[in-house]
Amino acid sequence: MSERQKSILDAAVRVIARAGVRGLRVEQLAAEAGISTALIYYHFGDRAGLLRRTLEHINEDAAGYTQQAAAKATDARGELELLLLLELQDTESVRTNSTAWGELRASAVFNEDLREPLAESTRVWVDEVAEVIRRAQASGSASPLADPLDAAERLTCLVEGLSERWLSGSMTIARARKLLRGAIAAELAER
Repeated sequence: MSERQKSILDAAVRVIARAGVRGLRVEQLAAEAGISTALIYYHFGDRAGLLRRTLEHINEDAAGYTQQAAAKATDARGELELLLLLELQDTESVRTNSTAWGELRASAVFNEDLREPLAESTRVWVDEVAEVIRRAQASGSASPLADPLDAAERLTCLVEGLSERWLSGSMTIARARKLLRGAIAAELAER
């Protein structure tokens, strides 16, 4: 991806986080990115293409900050906790990414063009979490009775819900992180 495209997508994430998907206007995005509207259409084709690429961009950013930090974990169980807890960081980039992701997810209910890319992104995330759970099981730090895919699905759903509550002010980030840690322990415990 070119620097220009990255700049446009960074601006799209900010605008969506601030105004929502329905509030995203190409003219507003062009102003935010400091470019012409024609350049947006040149790089992304249409609004649907822009939204799909923005979703991919959010995922790439999230993968960057979670994988980099998770690589510092000393075991698979610690990697799993970091992988999920890093989605609940009180930093500008995580708040912005999480808000835009939530907006795109909610918009997929009404926008069929977003459904498949969102479903694919979710499948990738669930599969990554399931793989870490399998490694935790292999190392003995997670119950062999837990179904990795089911546990990953429940945990990623929980992260999305906790993130939404935290971002909307319904819950503190400390409470969200505490609940997530408890859920990880419960999912990976002997049954």
